[in-house]
Amino acid sequence: MTDQDFHPGLTPGHLGAPVLEPEGRPPGAPRTRSDAPDPHRRRNGLACALTALSLIGVFGGAGLTGYAWLQEQRKPRVAADYAGQGTGSVQVSVPEGAGLSQIAYALVRNGVVASSLAFTREAKGSAAAAGRIQPGTYTMKQRMSAAAALAVLIDPANANGLTIPEGWRGYQIYAAIDRKLGLPDGTTQRTAQEQGAELGLPDFTKGSPEGYLFPATYSVTDGTTAIELLKQMVDRAGKEFSRDDANVVAQNLGQSLYGLVTVASMVQGEADNTEDMGRVARVIYNRLARAMPLQLDSTINYALGRSTLNTTVTDTRLDSPYNTYLHPGLPPTPISNPGRQAIMAALDPVPGDWLYFVTVKPGDTRFTDSFEVQQRNVAEFNANRASAKPSDPAAPSGSPSGSPSGVPSGSPAGSAAASAAASGSAAASAPAAPMDGATGG
Repeated sequence: MTDQDFHPGLTPGHLGAPVLEPEGRPPGAPRTRSDAPDPHRRRNGLACALTALSLIGVFGGAGLTGYAWLQEQRKPRVAADYAGQGTGSVQVSVPEGAGLSQIAYALVRNGVVASSLAFTREAKGSAAAAGRIQPGTYTMKQRMSAAAALAVLIDPANANGLTIPEGWRGYQIYAAIDRKLGLPDGTTQRTAQEQGAELGLPDFTKGSPEGYLFPATYSVTDGTTAIELLKQMVDRAGKEFSRDDANVVAQNLGQSLYGLVTVASMVQGEADNTEDMGRVARVIYNRLARAMPLQLDSTINYALGRSTLNTTVTDTRLDSPYNTYLHPGLPPTPISNPGRQAIMAALDPVPGDWLYFVTVKPGDTRFTDSFEVQQRNVAEFNANRASAKPSDPAAPSGSPSGSPSGVPSGSPAGSAAASAAASGSAAASAPAAPMDGATGG
């Protein structure tokens, strides 16, 4: 054994020094390699691999199951549906503006079809059904197939509804309700007068429904009454006039809400077409702002209960608050029941400086802020009327724009009697009144 004290240079670990064996390893036993595989780690790796394979199997199976489920969900659902034409009888009302889902719900609720899905699929798959279901009340059967129910609904002859055109006056609407419900003439008008408090009119109307009998199509059933129809019209008008912050807009235009309704009613009666409504409204507001009389024939026609292109000098001297040739400002009430487009024109008039307008011929309404230009336009209007035969379709018509029934609600724009070589008043084919200038109504 080497004496380390005697050979101090030969210390353990020094080059040439004896290597001390690790404690616990027998002499001569092979040394453990640092890079030798660990049997425990080998077993752990195998376990991880097996676990991973198991997880892949589990999640792979779940994925396949999920994919199969998704594919199943993508398949069109089977919609419950009846077969045949059905039995019995039931009335189903379709309100104006109702969509397919709303109609389907009403059919299911009344036992007509088995499911909303069956009906909506049938309707969406039918090119003939697009836009064909009209508002009204339909007499149908229960337990009908979706196809059979759709066939009834797309036939306008089956729609039992009352259509009120834009621009009709109150008396025209009352007469239409009487006819539809089979009531004696005058019944609905008396109902409006005697039960006016039940209609839900705003206080500022002072009980006058004019302007608040909104033009639309209303459902009529066997039990429908005149007061019910009137209340529906007033309710619908209230909703239309409450849109777009109407009160705020009216104030910005220097009007009350009732004044806005009145403007809309005059626009409905004066405009030759819907495209001109915004400009007609602007003329009215411009003249009001300048304290100019409106000079609208439609207001005189309302006072006289007529509709004509011929407004005479005598007419313009009519002693009536509706005579806007004599009385400045708006008439005391609306002069018709305006539709949505006229309301929007009154709410949002087209910007412009116009003070006059006249419809020289159908489809040709001219707006100007020049009195002299207005005189020339009126002269052309008169010349066209003089040369047109009564049966000539190009002759100006007394029926206002937006009145589908052909029943006039007021004078059209430019109907004012016109010999305005001296006055510029577009007022009718009679001698012109000596006015300061007028609009074309």
